[in-house]
Formats: sequence, structure tokens, C-alpha cells
Amino acid sequence: MLLIKKYNFANQRKVYIFAQNYNIFNTISIFVFQPKERQMNMIPIKSVSNLFLIPNPISIMGLKIKVSRAKKSRLPNVDFSNIPFGRVISDHIFIADYKDGKWTKPRIEPFKSFPMSPANLTLHYGQAIFEGAKATKLQDGTPALFRPDKNLERLNKSAQRMCMPEIPRDLYFEGLRKLIEIDSDWIPTNEGASLYIRPFMFATGEYFGVQASDTYRFMIFTGPVGAYYNKPVDLLAETSYVRAAIGGTGEAKCAGNYAGSLEPVRQAREKGFDQIMWLDGKEFKNIQEVGVMNLFFVVDGVVLSPIADGAILKGITRDTFFTILKEKNIPLEVRTVTIDEIVKAHKAGTLQEAFGSGTAAVVSQIASIEYEGIKMTLPPVEGRKVSNMLFDELTGLRNGSIADRHNWLERVELLEPAFA
Repeated sequence: MLLIKKYNFANQRKVYIFAQNYNIFNTISIFVFQPKERQMNMIPIKSVSNLFLIPNPISIMGLKIKVSRAKKSRLPNVDFSNIPFGRVISDHIFIADYKDGKWTKPRIEPFKSFPMSPANLTLHYGQAIFEGAKATKLQDGTPALFRPDKNLERLNKSAQRMCMPEIPRDLYFEGLRKLIEIDSDWIPTNEGASLYIRPFMFATGEYFGVQASDTYRFMIFTGPVGAYYNKPVDLLAETSYVRAAIGGTGEAKCAGNYAGSLEPVRQAREKGFDQIMWLDGKEFKNIQEVGVMNLFFVVDGVVLSPIADGAILKGITRDTFFTILKEKNIPLEVRTVTIDEIVKAHKAGTLQEAFGSGTAAVVSQIASIEYEGIKMTLPPVEGRKVSNMLFDELTGLRNGSIADRHNWLERVELLEPAFA
């Protein structure tokens, strides 16, 4: 009897599906084992879809991911006590290709470079989107993903905005789980570290002329990371360059959004700043984002965060923090936040905290903000109750030391050795 699938439902109920014949084109016997009820039942194949309110298990069973393992792992060469962010990549990569209106050839291969035509449409017209997620290990050593459904949801919204095909749920999750299962030994266990997950899609059409591609490639690779910023950051409120405007691509996690920020950030760093605080492109008054993060301020005990108006990325960490703040009855206002009111709060002595949130940084403390020659220095990090609480809460959720009340964690069961 072959284990086909394990499901973890929102009510923490676990269900295992076994089959006696994996050939879905023939009659098969499906057995459902529910540990909580301590029973195994045989059910007709057609009722599987009714039992699970997720993509049809037939399509999942039919998705055969070809796995080609690396002959030798690079893991022994990694110093987990000193991991530069984004510079270390795990052994394997998941790949799928979109052609003739459907996704084909899902596979896991050793991570390596691949050839690309100079006429590739991505190089000319920028059809490229990506996501950022993390895997951590729970206290029992089981790998876990944090709110992975939200990453897929945002990835597909980005795809829609960039005129690209959506990623099917079963393709995304089966590929991701299998990749994490194979490279689970790459998940760091030291404090503040995690396995960063980079899903991305790009056009593979090989011709020129402004148009959407008819072929695409979807890939996922991973790499162990430490802290994104190793100290509180100094920000410059930008009054010349614009990151995004309402109606543009600010809500999409597309490559061009980040490419356009590089020159302004370079200029800011030459002036001694770490990052830019982006303002709206019309009046340069409404605060948007900072670098790769959403923004939070604490003013006189009230948490402020700019509203997602179409120019701001809807961060998953941001949304998580909203839930935690509401549960702890900490006043929260998600609205238009202007740079003028932040300057006013600083002058009045009521600007207590400022920090960024994101998958990479989790919480990035802000040391100072400069706007038109006015430098606003924030209080010491040690006394910042809200941001430190949020960091501890999210870290505890990810490692399992804090109860997962919202079923945000998805365990990745290891059904085979991490490296063979």
C-alpha cells in the first residue's frame, strides 16, 4: 500500500490517503486513515474530491514530479554561524514549464545555471514576478511553512497584473513540499536564521516586439539566511524619485519595481543612509514603504501603518502583525500616514517606535528618519515594546514555542531521507 498524500486541516485534523494502485487511469482502492478517529476506511475514488475541500486529489496524484538528486551536497561547506543573506543556495530547484496553455514537466533537479536566448522576452519587457517565504524547524525538528497559501495568493495576483498564467495550487504546493522535504537539512536551527524560499516565474518566449509571452517557466529554489539587517537602519525620506503610483504595479511583486529602486538607494547610501522611505509620487507627503518592507509607527501608544492603496505591497508579515495587534488590544490605525504628522509627532516627543516588516527582515528597527534636512532619531530599541513583542511573537509562532491559534503553520512531513 502506497502513501499518496497527507493533509493537515485547519482544525488540526490529519488525514492520510493510501492507494493500492497508483495508476489513476485504472480502478484503484483508496484508503483514508484518520489518526484522531483511529480508523481506516475504504472509499470510492469519486468521493475523495468531496471529502477534501482542496484541489482534486486525482490531479495531485496525477502530478508526477520527476526528481534528479545532486550527486554531492554542498551542505558541508556551509558555515551556519555566518550566513550572508542571499549568497548561499541549497542543493535543488523545482521547475515547471508553461506551454500550449498548461503547466508541464514538473521536476526537481540539482541547482544549476541554464541557457537563455538573447531574444528572451523577460530580458526586454520584464515579465518576471517572484515571492519570498521561509521555512523553519519546529521544536520537534519538523520543517514548517508559515502561511504559504498567502504567498501563492499574492504570486497569482502578481501574475494577473503582469499578464502571466496563474500557478495551480497543486503544482505549487506539491513542488514546494517536495523541495523542502529533499533539502530539509538546509534549514538552519540557530536563532534568527531560516530557510528562505524564492518562488518565481518569468517569460520564456524567444522573439521581440512588445507582447505577452506564450511560454513561461516557474521555479522555486531555497537558501539558508540570517538577519536581513544586522542593526537598526537610518532612512532618507525620498522627495525626488518614486517607487510606485496608484494604478501602477506597486501591489505586484514584479522585478521592475525593485530595479527602479536601486539607483535612488545607491545615492542615499552615498549620503550615509541605509535605505529609502518612499513617499507618494504626487505630493511626496503620504508614506508608502521602506526598501523591501512595509512600515509601522507607534505614536503616543497607537500603531500606525499606511493603507494599501494600490501602490503598496500587501505584505504577509504586515497582515500577520495586524492580527496579533488586534488580539492584544493594541490600538491600530491602517490609514494614510503623512510624513508631516510623523515630523510633528517627533517634535512633540510622541514618536515612540518606527520599524519595517517583511518576510526577509521580519522586524527591522529604524534608528532615524531624515526628511528635508530634519533628522528624527528614534528611542533606543531595547525600550520598544510593540516591535519587540511582534518579533518575539512571530519568531515563537514559526518555531512552535507559541501556540498556533490561527493554523498559520504547515508542517512538511519527511517521508524520505533529506539527502541520499
